[in-house]
Amino acid sequence: MIDTAPGADLHPGLDLVNSVIATPGAPVADLLDSPAAATTWLVERGLVPADAVLYEICAGRLRAMRSALRDLLTATVQRQSPPAEALTVVNTALTRVPTAAELHWDPARGLHRSAPHPTDQVVDHALGVLAADAADLLTGADAARLTACDSRPCLRFLLRSGRRQWCSVRCGDRARAARAYARRTSGAQ
Repeated sequence: MIDTAPGADLHPGLDLVNSVIATPGAPVADLLDSPAAATTWLVERGLVPADAVLYEICAGRLRAMRSALRDLLTATVQRQSPPAEALTVVNTALTRVPTAAELHWDPARGLHRSAPHPTDQVVDHALGVLAADAADLLTGADAARLTACDSRPCLRFLLRSGRRQWCSVRCGDRARAARAYARRTSGAQ
């Protein structure tokens, strides 16, 4: 089990971006690599009901949101302009969440109100929450603390506190060991 990066417990959008885990000598782990895995991830964070069932199209939308948020966080950390496509994905999620059930007509039922397809509705809600959280992170006070983990090959982001530049103790140990090795090998030449 990989520890949560600092700030991911406060920002589900940051936690989503960190759902791809790279460690030396191991294949990259994607916590959203299947509909079942994506459902589990969302349920564990309280973003969908425990009985929710996601299909591949829904899991794909969640992975697309993760990719867009990763692009936005990377641009922020590197102080670059964010990709327009990433902004579009987040803004679409922010505006897609239904605020009220629509009014419909059916000859058998007459006028009635109903929400969009339940699966779409729970996914839209989850994506809206994740997008709103990421937007708040990127525009709020924590934006200045956002950084990428300084240990390679780690792909995660964190909220810096003090001088800490690593998402976990494991990454910090790996970075310190790499620096010590570099010092030893550069002095031996």
